[in-house]
Amino acid sequence: MDHSVRRQAMDRAAGPAAEAAGAAAPPSPTARAVSGSAGLCPVRVAAEVLTRPVRRRGKELESAIFAATLDQLTSGGYARLTMEGVAAAARTGKAALYRRWASKVELVIDALDSTLPRPHGIPDLGSARGELLQLIEVFAEAMNSSAGSALHALMGELSHQQAEVFKDFIVQRVIEPTKDTILDILRRGAERGDVRPDAATPMVADVVPAMFLYQVKICGRENVAPDYAVRMVDDVLVPLIRA
Repeated sequence: MDHSVRRQAMDRAAGPAAEAAGAAAPPSPTARAVSGSAGLCPVRVAAEVLTRPVRRRGKELESAIFAATLDQLTSGGYARLTMEGVAAAARTGKAALYRRWASKVELVIDALDSTLPRPHGIPDLGSARGELLQLIEVFAEAMNSSAGSALHALMGELSHQQAEVFKDFIVQRVIEPTKDTILDILRRGAERGDVRPDAATPMVADVVPAMFLYQVKICGRENVAPDYAVRMVDDVLVPLIRA
């Protein structure tokens, strides 16, 4: 067969397959962005694509903003945290933040409030030891979480004057509810007979938050040991309240 004829036959056979392959799937947004930026640095193009704002609303957007806030607070500290930096990390616009929070103080408080555990709702487990253990395990896990790391960074950095608003938040959101829950546990235990009636006092309830603050502020520990809750209950609290 003549070479030119053979070539034409091969082209005709390949044509439909090539057309089908070309129409198989549209390019992805990332591929379009990269192909439309011919001549630019691929790394720069990819970075621009990955930092473009993402359309989210409601709880999804709020969760992304809170996660970015805690990450920025932990990695850079409160002084370096900015609304612009949080918006960039959350891949949203600054306007989305300023519509909800007038300052980074309000943003940080809401981010912590949304992620720190609430000490209410400890069920009646039949023993004060079991109930106290469950409560303290919740806070031990919180200290080892992103919210705990952010709170540790915040408390270690702020001056006394700056810390006032955050101190009020910690007292009202964490310490007082924790003490109220401990008193409820101790009163239940006193009714069952596994807690001394005179042990259900505010002074005894102060021991748990005081021990956690000691770990953070005095010892400078960002995390607690896995057996911390058990040791605190069995070595400190149970001997203190035993009937």
